[in-house]
Amino acid sequence: MSGNSIRDTFFEECEELLEALVEGLAQMEEASDDMEIINAVFRAVHSIKGGAGAFGLNRLVNFAHTFETVLDKVRDRELPVDEKLMGVFHRSGDKLSDLVAAERDETELDPDSEASVVKELEDYLGGSSQEEEFSFDAVTLDFGAEPVEIAVPEAENASSRVFKIEFQPTRALYENGHEPLLIFDALAELGDLHVEADLSQLPAFDSFDPADAVIPWSLTLTTSETETTLHEVFEFVEGLCKLDISVTDAAVATPVPSAIPAETPLEPAPQAAPAAAPKAAPEPAASASLASQKEARGPKPTLRVDLDRVDRLINTVGELIINQAMISQRIEELDLPTVAHLTNELEAYKLLARDIQEGVMAIRAQPVKPLFQRMSRIVREASDATGKKAKLVTVGDSTEVDKTVIERLADPLTHMVRNAVDHGLEKPDLRESAGKDPIGTIRLSASHRSGSVFIEISDDGAGLHRERILEKAIEKGLVAPDVELSDPEIDNLLFLPGFSTAGQVSNLSGRGVGMDVVKNAVQALGGRVSINSAPGKGTTFTIVLPLTLAVMDGFVISVSDQTMVIPIASILETIRPSARDIHMVGTDSEVVSVRGAYVPIVDVADGLGLSHRNSNDEPGILLLVSTELQGLTALRVSAIHDQRQVVIKSLESNYAAIPGVSAATILGDGKIALILDPEELIKMAHSSGQDLFNQNVRMELRHA
Repeated sequence: MSGNSIRDTFFEECEELLEALVEGLAQMEEASDDMEIINAVFRAVHSIKGGAGAFGLNRLVNFAHTFETVLDKVRDRELPVDEKLMGVFHRSGDKLSDLVAAERDETELDPDSEASVVKELEDYLGGSSQEEEFSFDAVTLDFGAEPVEIAVPEAENASSRVFKIEFQPTRALYENGHEPLLIFDALAELGDLHVEADLSQLPAFDSFDPADAVIPWSLTLTTSETETTLHEVFEFVEGLCKLDISVTDAAVATPVPSAIPAETPLEPAPQAAPAAAPKAAPEPAASASLASQKEARGPKPTLRVDLDRVDRLINTVGELIINQAMISQRIEELDLPTVAHLTNELEAYKLLARDIQEGVMAIRAQPVKPLFQRMSRIVREASDATGKKAKLVTVGDSTEVDKTVIERLADPLTHMVRNAVDHGLEKPDLRESAGKDPIGTIRLSASHRSGSVFIEISDDGAGLHRERILEKAIEKGLVAPDVELSDPEIDNLLFLPGFSTAGQVSNLSGRGVGMDVVKNAVQALGGRVSINSAPGKGTTFTIVLPLTLAVMDGFVISVSDQTMVIPIASILETIRPSARDIHMVGTDSEVVSVRGAYVPIVDVADGLGLSHRNSNDEPGILLLVSTELQGLTALRVSAIHDQRQVVIKSLESNYAAIPGVSAATILGDGKIALILDPEELIKMAHSSGQDLFNQNVRMELRHA
C-alpha cells in the first residue's frame, strides 16, 4: 500500500473516530460519571493523535494531546464534569474536526480560534501540564524463550485478574500500516504485561518475505480492567489477526496503573464490535452486559470501494431493468399461447432484477447519523451567536438514505437548523415567562414512509408569526396588498426568493436566501418541503425525498395521446369519477367531490399544452395527490395502463429542463416516456389561466 493510500485511510478512519467522539460527548452529558463513555471519548482523541503523529501532523498532534490530557484528568476523577466543561469539550471536538479537515485538504485555519480553544483547555491544567512522557526505553522486548516485562507506573493495589492473550497478525495487518508494538504499549498501560514471541515459524533467511506475518505472540496481562476493555484495544485490528483472550487467574493483588500516560503511541479506537471470546471468570454486572451486547452484534467488516465503481454498477443494473421490461414487452407482442413455464421464468427474472437493484442501491445507502451529528455543532454555534439556549434531539438517525442525498442535504439542513434557533426559539427569559424550559429543543427525525424519506426539523418555540410574514411580503412587493391568503399559503411565503423577516443582517440570517436555497436544493433532489406551525408551540419543517435517485415505482399513464409515468409515492389514491361528481366553479375551474369534500382538479394535458378538453369529454381518471401549495389536488389523466419499476434518466443533462416534468425513462417498447412532477404541474396551473386559487374556488371550498 502506498504512502498516500495509507494517509487516505487514516483520514477515513478519522471520520469514524470523530463520529464516535461526537456521540460520546453527547452521552457524557447524560451520564457524566460513566467511565465506559469517558474512556471511549478519550480513545477516539488518542487514536487521532497517534495516527497524526505517524504522518508528522504536528499541529493536529499538539491540539489532540492537550485535549486528551484534560480528558485524562476527568478519567482520574480530578475534574468534575459540569456544563462549562462539556461546553469546552464540544468546542474542542469541533476544532479537532476542523484541524483534521485542514490537514486532509491541506488548507489553513485561523490560528486565533484554535488558540482560544487551547487556552480554555489549558485553564483546566493549571497553566502547565504535568504529563508522563512515554519512551520506548521503558519497553524491552526479548525475542527469546523468556517472557518480556514492560514496566508500568505503580498505584494502589486493586483486585486484578491474569489474562492470557494469543495474538497472531495476518499479512493484511501490516499492509494496513499497523504495528503490534503499539498494541502492546496500549496493553501495558492497563497493567503488568509479559510478551513472548514464537520464532519457531520463521523461514530461512533466503526465503524470508518481510511482508509476511509469521510471528505469533503470547501475552500475559495482569490488570483490574475487564475483558471488554482488552477487546477494545484490539478493535482497531479486528479482522486483521487471529485473537484469543482467556482468564487464567480469577483474582490477584497487583500494582495497576492509576492513569494512562498522556503521551502514548496510537491506540485502537472503539469502532467495530469485538469478537466473542471465552470467559473463565465472571465480569462485573455492568461490564458483562456491555460485553454481551457487543458479542451479540458481532464484527462488522467493511470494504471501501470507489464511488465511481458503485455508480457504474447502479447504471448497469438500470440497463438490466430496462432490458427486462423490453423482453416482457416483446413476449406480449408475440401473442404466444399461454406457456406456464415461460411465464414463471419471466416472473422470476423480474424478481431477480428487483432484488439485484435493491441490493445495489443498499450499497449506496448510508445512515443519516453523521449528518445529524454535524447539526449538533450548528445548534451550539447558533445558540452562542443569538444568546439563546438550545439542545439537539435526534430520532431515527439509523435511517438509511442514498449517499448523494446525504451530501446534497447538508447545506439546506444547516440553513433550517440555524433558522430554527434564530427565528424559532425564544430568549430564555421569554420561555420561562411562558412556562417553558429555558433551554429550547431542536428535534431532528428521519424515517421511511410510503417509499419516501421523511426528514423533520422541529422546534418548541413560539411558532410562525403569520401577520408579520404577510406584512413583510407586502412590504417587499412579493404579494399584492389586498391579497387574501390561507395559513398554508402565508407559510409558503417563506420560500419566496428574497424573503426575510429579520430586522437586520447577521451572520445567521437576514439576507433572504436561506429558505429559498432550501426549497431549490430539495426540489433538485426530487423532493418537497412543507411547513406546519402552531402559535406558542413551535414549527415543523418536513422534507420528503425519494428513497432512491436511480429507480422508482411508477404508474404508466396516458395523457392525451402520450404515454407518461407518474411516481407512485406521490399518489394517495386513484378515482374514476362520474359526471355528477364534477362541479364547475367560475368559467373554467373544476372541483371533484371526494367523501363530502371538494378537491380542485388540474388537467395534466391542458397544463402540458397537449390538448384542450370540452364539455363532452369523459371525466377521465383522477389521481389524488397532496401538495404544500394547495393541499389535496386531483390530477386528471386519460388512463392508467400499468404499474412498473422505471429507471430515472436526467433530462437536464441529456436535453433540457421541461416545466412539469422531472425526468424521463425508457419503456419496454424502447420508447421514451416523461416522468411527471405533480408539484410543478399544480404550480403551473396556479400561475396560468387555470388559476386554482382565485376567489371563486376559495369561496366554494370554504362554503363546502
